[in-house]
Amino acid sequence: MTLHDLDAAGEHAEHSHAHGPVPVSRRATRLTLAALIPAAVVTLLGLILLWPGDLKAAPWTGAVNHDGVVVSVKVIDCADAAEPPVQTPEQTSPPVCGEVVVRLADGKAVTTTIPSGPGAPEVEAGDKVVVMETESFDGSGVITYDIADHDRTDGLWALVLAFVGAVIAFGRWRGVWALAGLAFTFAVLLMFVVPAILQGSAPLLVAIVGSAAIMLVVLYLTHGFNAPTSMAVLGTLIALALTGGLSALSVSLLHLTGMASEESLYVTFVNADINMPGLLLAGILIGALGVLDDVTVTQAYTVAELANANPNLGFGGLYRAASRVGRAHITSVINTIVLAYAGASLPTLLLLTAGGAPLGEMLTNEFLAQEIVRSVVGTIGLISAVPITTALAAMVSHGTTGKVTPPRRSRPRPADALEQAWGLPPEQTAPRHQSLAGHDHA
Repeated sequence: MTLHDLDAAGEHAEHSHAHGPVPVSRRATRLTLAALIPAAVVTLLGLILLWPGDLKAAPWTGAVNHDGVVVSVKVIDCADAAEPPVQTPEQTSPPVCGEVVVRLADGKAVTTTIPSGPGAPEVEAGDKVVVMETESFDGSGVITYDIADHDRTDGLWALVLAFVGAVIAFGRWRGVWALAGLAFTFAVLLMFVVPAILQGSAPLLVAIVGSAAIMLVVLYLTHGFNAPTSMAVLGTLIALALTGGLSALSVSLLHLTGMASEESLYVTFVNADINMPGLLLAGILIGALGVLDDVTVTQAYTVAELANANPNLGFGGLYRAASRVGRAHITSVINTIVLAYAGASLPTLLLLTAGGAPLGEMLTNEFLAQEIVRSVVGTIGLISAVPITTALAAMVSHGTTGKVTPPRRSRPRPADALEQAWGLPPEQTAPRHQSLAGHDHA
């Protein structure tokens, strides 16, 4: 055996140690499967029993929309306009009047007025727009065209392609699997959760089943079927159940109706049979899942890497070391959650503040109370996920790689005459395999 062979073998062993999975005992494997298999079976039964049929939607009788491209924009004096735009007292900027020529997708050119009013789109030649076709209410058959919005299809596709490219460039094959998991998440939400709620199923039950299905598939798809991922799944299930219980208790104690926003009120007009407090609970649960799996995966793999790096660490050592990482992670995530919900409710905050409402009344408003419940309950769920997942991962990882024996110290040999003449200290006796390798190499 040469020194080169020994180095290659050492590099191979080091590579296997760094990237190989942490072995787990058979008892830990049996316990893991005993918990995960029933959860998977219950989730599958829930999907089968709650799977929605075809939605009986009423035929769409609204305006017809067309895609088009702005050909020209002609601005004129509003005094010369046939129908001057209505200006509200709060509108300080002068209105803009004129005509816009739009070429529709079928080649037809139509003329409409420049959009006006709060939030109206500003258009110029070359813009892609959505044109709304309406018929006059008097039944005379006169067709009018109005620019409803900008056509954002190309921009959104470019943004999606940039996102996909960035994920694949950084994550490589793991990024591909992450995108597949994202597609599965959207499929569950759009094909199961939303239709099942619209058909009258209990929103909280639908959210629990849908969240469990997303978690079981996405975590194993992106991180592989191994012990750390299984512990992350178990930790997420337990923390998700705790979050659901706290959410239900908070909504009941605070008498939240789930109808604090205009969107919620409109949902009741579309389908009056939907349980709005249950819909609120479902939203809290699904929103918490997005952050829970991040925390649990981090904790589970932190424990696995610690056990891999130092097999002498027992359950207590692994738990304490990984908990320090979890505390640092949680303290940063808490601020992230609060800022995310504050950003989503910023228009409401501006409206309440502009109205001069007292701080106490503003915070107890139902809309803000809902956001506070989301933040507080989600944070408590995250905090509980850290010790639960860490304990589960430490339980299956400690003591499975064997103890590392410290190297034996070599006894120094007496210095020879040449070393004494140069004032050199006596060298350590080289290990036997290095001496043999040096002899072979020589």
